[in-house]
Amino acid sequence: MKKLALHWKILIALLLAFSIGLWANFTTESTIEKPAWFENLHYFTNFVGSLFLNALKMVVIPLVMTSIICGVAKIGEDKDFGRLGLKTLFFYSLTGLLAVVVGLLCVNLIEPGQVDPGIREKMLSGQSALEAQKVERAFEHADGGMKGILEIFQRMIPQNLFKAAVEGQLLGLIFFSLLFGFFIARLPGKYKQSQTIFWEGLNSTILGITNFVISFAPYGVFGLVTPTLMMVGIETISVMGTFALTVLLGLAIHSFLVLPILLRILGKINFFQHFQALSPALLTAFSTASSSATLPVTLDCITKRAGVSKKIASFTLPLGATMNMDGTALFECVVVVFLAQLFGVEMTWVTQSTVVIMALLTSIGVAGIPSASLVAIIVILHAVGFPDATISIGVGIVFVVDRLLDMTRTAVNVLGDSCAAAIIGKSEGETGYYPSNPG
Repeated sequence: MKKLALHWKILIALLLAFSIGLWANFTTESTIEKPAWFENLHYFTNFVGSLFLNALKMVVIPLVMTSIICGVAKIGEDKDFGRLGLKTLFFYSLTGLLAVVVGLLCVNLIEPGQVDPGIREKMLSGQSALEAQKVERAFEHADGGMKGILEIFQRMIPQNLFKAAVEGQLLGLIFFSLLFGFFIARLPGKYKQSQTIFWEGLNSTILGITNFVISFAPYGVFGLVTPTLMMVGIETISVMGTFALTVLLGLAIHSFLVLPILLRILGKINFFQHFQALSPALLTAFSTASSSATLPVTLDCITKRAGVSKKIASFTLPLGATMNMDGTALFECVVVVFLAQLFGVEMTWVTQSTVVIMALLTSIGVAGIPSASLVAIIVILHAVGFPDATISIGVGIVFVVDRLLDMTRTAVNVLGDSCAAAIIGKSEGETGYYPSNPG
């Protein structure tokens, strides 16, 4: 009997999570005090989900560092390093720009912020204590305008590498790993060989642990999604329905129109084959809402199911998990224009062009810090002249539907990273993609 493929197991887990989570929410929505079975179910599923997410996060830092060091050590001694770096940066910049433009067009055409004054007042007064607390924490990481962006980018060169690892500052760790691998490639023969053997052995060990963790993905997905839906339900999401649909429409256009065109034109790659090969990573990204936590699954899918070489994958994907945030950049752009519409702030096309640039910069710079998209939005709102009080209320409103949108835009981020790896691999002369039907 043929074994059920991982992505089908994850999809079944998602369907079960939606069914049980929404059923529990509907059953208890009229009760102020939740029954014991509800509390027990919430605790158990949350416990399982947290275990899986912790396990993924446990392998992220060693996997990112060893993958980049091994990848750069292999290509750092020849011209491939500079060429691959330029191709990667060009593709990430291109897809990020296209994503932001799509978001701008959607939010200007639909205008989700143009609402009835009565609804506006209700939304402005409905910010919960939890949402306010999240906004307050994000303000600690964001300063006004361009200064805020520059301070964010200071994290690229950490003062203390171990502190950066503890705090999950992936941008700084990636920068160090690039340097480390680059200079391994320039060591004398025997030293280079011993370093390469050590790091490749360590990378193989981490990949083994990663594959073991990934095998529990269906259980982790169920544990992550169920408690969220038990507490949120559909009603809370529907409060910001038009805004959420605007973001989802933009993400859908970018995922199923822009990226497939780029795959076809630049890589002669069939999008449906690519999408099928990456389905376990996309479902994991949707469940975890973290590109970094999904990186182990993305690397596994792009090398084993899509057929991209480890040389290309280990260079492009860890960079993409931190630098290539198409979905996040699109979301930031929609949020800023939406809030301008909601508060009656006039935004000319010149101002919106500033938002485009800021969204691209902050989607790179804030990755790996707490409430990353929230910090980016606050920086952009500061830059275009929103007062602090308005920013606090506006971002709190957006957080009503942020969990669902966070899950979706993370899947788009991962899809963009995988498309970059496949296209860059093709441009380097790789063949044998999608070696067999991934199931």
